[in-house]
Amino acid sequence: MSPVNERKDYSFECTADDAGERLDRFLAGRLPEMSRSRLKSLIKEGHAAQDGRTIVEPNTRVKPGESYEISVPAPESPIPRGENIPLDVVFEDEQLIVIDKPAGLVVHPAAGNWTGTLVNALIAHCGDTLSGIGGVKRPGIVHRLDKETSGLMVVAKCDAAHRFLAEQFADHGRSGALERRYTALVWGVPHPRAGTIRTELGRKRENRQKMAVVKEGGRQAVTHYEVSETLPAGHSEPAASLVICRLETGRTHQIRVHMAHIGHPVISDPAYGAGFKTKAKLLGDPARAAIDKLDRQALHAHILGFTHPVSGQPMCFESPLPDDIALVIKHLIEN
Repeated sequence: MSPVNERKDYSFECTADDAGERLDRFLAGRLPEMSRSRLKSLIKEGHAAQDGRTIVEPNTRVKPGESYEISVPAPESPIPRGENIPLDVVFEDEQLIVIDKPAGLVVHPAAGNWTGTLVNALIAHCGDTLSGIGGVKRPGIVHRLDKETSGLMVVAKCDAAHRFLAEQFADHGRSGALERRYTALVWGVPHPRAGTIRTELGRKRENRQKMAVVKEGGRQAVTHYEVSETLPAGHSEPAASLVICRLETGRTHQIRVHMAHIGHPVISDPAYGAGFKTKAKLLGDPARAAIDKLDRQALHAHILGFTHPVSGQPMCFESPLPDDIALVIKHLIEN
C-alpha cells in the first residue's frame, strides 16, 4: 500500500490578532479544507510544532511573533490488500476464525505499518467472506493485541458474527461467556499475590504513544491478577513470577501499565519496564541471555472464551506459552 500523494508541511506566523487563540482553532482558520477534529488528531499525534518544538496539546495558546508548523501525512489507500502471510489457525468455520497471533505481527494497518499486518493475512486467507463491518482498515476485527504480545484472537467472517462478538467484548464478560486470560512474566512477586488493580488510564501528555495511570480524565481500567508461580521457586526473594491476568476492561496497554503501576512490570517491556533492566544483572548468564534474546514483552494471551454467534455454544481455546517466553522461564527456574 503506497501513498497516493506527498506529505504536506505548512507554517503560519501568529499575529497580534491571533494572540491567545487555541492552536487547533488557529490552524483551522488557515486550513479551511481540513476539519478542526482532524487537526486536533494531528496535533495529538505529534505532527505540530512551534518553531521546531513539538506540541501535542490542541489547546496550546498561540503567541504573536511565533511560527507554528503542521505536517499533514500523505493519505494512504483505505483498502488493505491480501498478503500471503502464514497464519496459525486454531479454529475456523463459516462465521469466525480463531488464530494464535505471533509476537511481532501488527493487527491492522496504521501509520508506519500499512502492510504485513494480520488484516492483510486474513484478507488473503478468507477472501471475500471477511466482514467489512469493522471498517475497511479493520475488517472482521473485534479486539486487538499489541504488536509484541502473542496469543489468541477471534475474527468475524460475516457481519452477523461481527455484531454478536463485538457485543460480547463490549460487555467484557460481565453477563456472558467472554473470557480473556493472559500469562505475564513479571519482575518480582506482587503483594498481595492475588488482587484487583482498578485505575483510570490515559495517554501520557509528553508521549502520546504511551499510556499512564491518571487521576482524572482517563478511562476506567480493571485487571484481576493472581500469581501462579514464583521463579526460582523456594527462594526468599524470587527474581520473577508468572501472573495470570483477567481483563474486566480492554484498554490500550492495560496489563503492561497496571503491572508496572504496582511495581512489577512485565519482563522485557521496552515502554513500561525499562527501569528494571538492572535486575537482569542479578541473574545467571543463561537467564540473562534468554531475556536479552526475548526482545519483546513477556505477555501472552493464553485463554480465549466466548459464545458462538450461531450455535450459541460456549467455546474456549487455550494457547501454550511460545518458545521464547518458555525459554526464559526454564532458565529462571534453574537460576
